[in-house]
Order: sequence, then structure tokens, then C-alpha cells
Amino acid sequence: MAKSTGSHASTWSYKAGERGRNRVRLSVDPKRGGRLFVEFRERDGRKVRQYLSHTNRERAKQDADAMAAAFGQEPTIERNDPLTLQALFDIYVREVTPTKAEGTRYHDRSAMQLFLRCFGTDRNPLTIGLREWQRFILQRRSGNLAPKGPQGTPRKTKIGDRQIAYDLKLLLSIFNWATLAGDGKGGALLERNPCKGFPLPTETRPRRPRMPDDRYQRMLAVADAVHADFRLALVLAHETGHRVSSIRQLRWSDILWDRKLVCWRGETDKEGNHHLTPLSEAASRCLTENRRRTTAIGNAFVFQNDRGDDVRERCRFRSWWLRSEKLANLDHDDHWGWHSLRRKFATELKDIPLKDLCDLGGWRSPQTILTCYQESDEETMRRALLNRRPIGAPERRMESRNGEQIAQS
Repeated sequence: MAKSTGSHASTWSYKAGERGRNRVRLSVDPKRGGRLFVEFRERDGRKVRQYLSHTNRERAKQDADAMAAAFGQEPTIERNDPLTLQALFDIYVREVTPTKAEGTRYHDRSAMQLFLRCFGTDRNPLTIGLREWQRFILQRRSGNLAPKGPQGTPRKTKIGDRQIAYDLKLLLSIFNWATLAGDGKGGALLERNPCKGFPLPTETRPRRPRMPDDRYQRMLAVADAVHADFRLALVLAHETGHRVSSIRQLRWSDILWDRKLVCWRGETDKEGNHHLTPLSEAASRCLTENRRRTTAIGNAFVFQNDRGDDVRERCRFRSWWLRSEKLANLDHDDHWGWHSLRRKFATELKDIPLKDLCDLGGWRSPQTILTCYQESDEETMRRALLNRRPIGAPERRMESRNGEQIAQS
């Protein structure tokens, strides 16, 4: 069986043989000057493309028919079963996930379980289309598809588009990686990314509130009643502007006491950013008090679990936060979490150069600070207007007195 379609150089093709048995496809490549090529599958299922040395279509048709006839005479072999979604995830978790930060590893495993529940464990990844993609988005928005709680029951909580996009970006990353990762037989785990180009959900006006100073002061006032470690974590989050996941995994050896610096290791940072930042007096004092209390040194974790043999659990920091809100008589809002302190840090230090702010808070890109962390405020805008030179007023010049720059009219 042979079939010819199209007449234009970019659409013309010719097919010989039967699909799934001895199919040979003949076409042209407009990016290579209209060169002819044939595509077929090897016995192990790999797709192969071969370019012809001529541009005679009639002759190329005869060659394709001959190839299809030759393939049809070969004995039929049983091909390996297609890679399932569960098998692909298992490979990714085993080979790629361990190279990520702890919080990202946790998200990888959690999001993969959601994909398996939505698409099915035995699903062929190449059969996932736009309908399945949109179904995942709708189920996540409604809360019908959510990570399971402590008792194994799903938490039916509505999820914002930013979190859904974060989940789907992982799926795209897995599929992209699979198109490059070898299958041990000369091919790749996936021939293509089936979800490439699918639209990600976006929030037009996402809520990114920063922690108000009075709210922080009220939580700090009750911090000791919650736990001594909670007070330390709260102060470090406020004074360093770092993520609580990085703060939680600090070791005493990361604190450089003589220089009043803290080392943020790349393996504990979400972006793998290894850097040093100075400690404020409040942070240094709180660390010193906590060190006296625990008498821990060396590579011991600053936040140890109750057994004293490992780092404090992630869930404990959230339970401390909720308890402090209750003791301080504060209304709970999921947006008022640990990350709101990071936004507070970025906004309060908006007057310093962006490069210094990036290094202080552990950001890699200044654009991230401007887009997601800093907020405009009326006080800063009014101060800028007061400092603006009125029309017709002489331009101010800077004079140096005793090493200080002083504006002169």
C-alpha cells in the first residue's frame, strides 16, 4: 500500500507499507533545501531518518516501496512494551531527584503522585494530550486532586494557578529529560515531549503580601511560648530574608562566629546558590543564646529533632507558625506564611543596590526581586517626589566635607 499526499515542497509526502509493520514515509525537508528523506522504525522501535542523495521523487517512491517490501519479509518480533508513566517517574526519582534540594525533592514526589492519580500509573506518556492537561488543571483548582493528609485522605483545598503551574513545569521537565536520556538500546526514553507548547495557568494579579511589622512583633512576643527553636527561626527569617527550608537545614559549622557570617550551602538552597551573608546583631545574639541552650557544635543541625539525631521536621515549622498566630490572636491566612518575611526583607531594603540585595537574600536574578518580592509603598513614593528637583530650580551638586557627600544648590 502506497499513498502520496500534497504537492507543495513543505507538505508533500509519500507513504509505503502498513502502519505498525513495515511503514516507510518519504518526505522533503524545506529547511535543507527540499532534500528528500525517508523515515522508518527499526526492529526495536526506534525511529530513523535517512536523507537521500537525489531529489527525484519518482525514483524515491520506488526506493520507499522496495524498503517497505523488504521490511515486510522480515520475521515479526515482539516489541518491548511502551514505557509507562509510573516507570518513567521511577527512573526520574532514582536518577534526577536526588540531585535537587530537599524541598524540591519533596515536591517532585508529591506532584508525581498527583499525576499518577490523574493520568493512571500504566498510562503511556506519549498519549497524554491537551484534554488530560486541562483536566489536571481543573481538578487541582477545585481541590479534588490534592496531596493526601496525615490520615491518607486527600486535602480538598483549592489551589492557585501558580502552584498548578509549578506542578506542570515539573511534568514538562521530566518529559524533556526523557527525550535526551538513553534507554540502553540506542534510543531515548521518549521520542518527544507530548505536552510541549501546552499553556500553563497564570494568575493575572497574584497575591504576594509581605509581613507587616506589627504582625511580626506580635508573633515574636509569643515565640518563646511556642518553642525556643521557633523564636530562632523567626528571627533568622526576618533578619536574613532566606527561605525557611534553608534556615531549617543550617548546621553550627555554617556559622562563622569570628566574622559574623553565615554560609548558605548550595545543597540546601532551592536554586543551589552557595553564598555567604553577614549576620545582623539580632540574629547573632539569638544564635548565641540558642547555642548556649543546646550546647551543640560542629556539623550538628541548628534545628535538631526531639531525638537529637537529625534535622527538625518540615511540618513542625508550620505547626509552630499556626500556634503562634493563635497565641497572638491573629487571623490565619495561607498567604501570611514564612515567605511573607522574605518579601518584607526585600521591600524594606529596596534602597540598597540590587546586586547587594541579591547576595543578602540569596536571589540569583534581580528581576525575580522586582517581579515577585518588592512592593511599592506610599512613603517611598512621597520621599522620591520631595527629592525631585522643581522646574527652574538650579541643579544640585555634590560636595565632599569630611568624607561625606553633601548636596549643595
